[in-house]
Amino acid sequence: MILAAIVGLFSSAALAARPDPALFATAVEAGRIETVQQWLEEGLDPDFQGDRVGSGLMIAAWEGNVAMMELFLKHGAHLDMDNRYDEQALQLAAWKGHLEAVEWLLAHGASVDRPGKWNALHYAAFADRKDIVELLLERGAQVNARAPNGSTALMMTAREGREELARLLLAAGADPRATNDSGDSALTWAMRHEHFKIAQMVSTAAQFAKAVQAAPESFGARVRSAPAPSEIEEIMRRIRLTQAAGQPVEALRKDLFAAVERFKKDSQKLVIGRVNPGKPLRRGKPQALVITARRAETRKSPQEERAELVYPKVSEEATPATGGVTEILERIARARAAGKPTGDLRKALLEAVDRFKKEPAP
Repeated sequence: MILAAIVGLFSSAALAARPDPALFATAVEAGRIETVQQWLEEGLDPDFQGDRVGSGLMIAAWEGNVAMMELFLKHGAHLDMDNRYDEQALQLAAWKGHLEAVEWLLAHGASVDRPGKWNALHYAAFADRKDIVELLLERGAQVNARAPNGSTALMMTAREGREELARLLLAAGADPRATNDSGDSALTWAMRHEHFKIAQMVSTAAQFAKAVQAAPESFGARVRSAPAPSEIEEIMRRIRLTQAAGQPVEALRKDLFAAVERFKKDSQKLVIGRVNPGKPLRRGKPQALVITARRAETRKSPQEERAELVYPKVSEEATPATGGVTEILERIARARAAGKPTGDLRKALLEAVDRFKKEPAP
C-alpha cells in the first residue's frame, strides 16, 4: 500500500518541478531509481544536497544502495564530496556497515584516507564493523591515522570496549603509545571506561600494574551518556516515507512518543547551561547545538572549543520539527563518535520531539 502510494507520488506528472531537498532525500532514501534518474536527465545537479545526510550518492551509501550510487556516478557525482559534517560517502557506508557499498566505493576510486580528518577506518572502528575494518586495512588504510582531535581508531576501540577490533588493529601495527590532543592514549581511554582487557592489551605488564593501582579519577571523568536509540531513528525514517506516500502517520507518531519516553527513563537529567558567563540566556527554542573545535598547533597550546545554541532566524513554522529530530539524532551520533558529551543534544532531542507532538498529524 505504502510503496504503491510512493510510486504515485513520484509519477511523471510530479516531475515537472525540480525537487526540494526534503523530497529529494526521501526519494533517494526510498530507492526510487526511476524518479531520481528522470530528475538527473532533466538536468538536476548530480551533487544536489538533500535535507539530511548529504548528496544523493551519500544518501545511497548510507542506505547501502549500490544501484543508486551507480546512477549518480554515471551522471557525474563526486565520490569524495564532503557533506556539512565534513564526511564522505565511504565514511557513511562504513558507519552503517554496508560492506558491498564500501567495496564498490573503493573499487571506483574513493579515497581510503583523509589526513587530519575523520576517515572510514575511524567510523568503522567506532561502529564495530569488523569486516569493514579488515577491508579498509587490506586496501591501504593507515592504521594510525589521526582524527581532527588527534585520536586513532585504536583509541576509539578502547573507548567503546571493542576487544576483537583492538586485537585486529594492534596486529595491523596500531601504536598503543599514540596520544591525542588532550594527552590521552588508548590506555587512558580503556581505564577511564573500565575496559580492563583492552587496557592490558595496549600496555606493558608494568604499565598495566601501575594503571590498576592509580586512582580512577586520574584517568578523567567517564562520560556516561548513551546515544539516542536506533529505534527512534528507524521510526523517524518510517514516518518520512509514510508521509511521502500520503499515508496517515498517527500510529507511528505514537510509537515515536513511546520510544522517547523509554529513552527519557534511561537518560540522565540534562541541563543546557550558559554559553558565555555574564550574558543572559536567550529565550525561545534552540534550533540546534553547534560544537566547533580547532586542533591545537602544539601540545602546549590549548585546544579551542566552543559550544553555541543556534536560534532560528525564521518562524518555527518554517522548520518542521520532524527535520529537527532527524538532524539532532545525526548530531548525537557524531558527537559520541568524537568522544564529546551528548547531554545538551539529548535535551534538544526531547524538546524537538515535544514540538513534534504539537504538530497536527497529516
